[in-house]
Amino acid sequence: MSVVKELLRAEGNGTLSFGDYTLSAKTKMDNFEFEGDIYKVKTFAEITKLEKNGMFVYESVPGTTVENFKATDGEITFQVSSTNDVQFTLELEPDSEYEVYVNGETVGKMTTNLSGKLSVSTELNDGESADIRVLKC
Repeated sequence: MSVVKELLRAEGNGTLSFGDYTLSAKTKMDNFEFEGDIYKVKTFAEITKLEKNGMFVYESVPGTTVENFKATDGEITFQVSSTNDVQFTLELEPDSEYEVYVNGETVGKMTTNLSGKLSVSTELNDGESADIRVLKC
């Protein structure tokens, strides 16, 4: 999987791609308009963070590249890659249950906390990617 050298881009299929885990210094892009919303990304080797209209959407440690990110009311899908294992956090509906899939395999049901955050870890090797799907139960 390649990195997103533009830091944040709209794909032809109606999704977003963002993040460059190869950067040694924190780099950001803001005021990126997509489907009527304003996005901001901060990314480098240690962390990648996406905000929509000033609100938290996605964060990973270490930094990642995310491709084909799509969020609807009941589902989030994307591919994530990095240099090694990743923990990512998504902002979802508070105190709700979600089923998480990594590469088509369920990793179980998880419940968001009162602030709506859901954290997931996945094992990756340098340049490897994982397909992520989060479904509201």
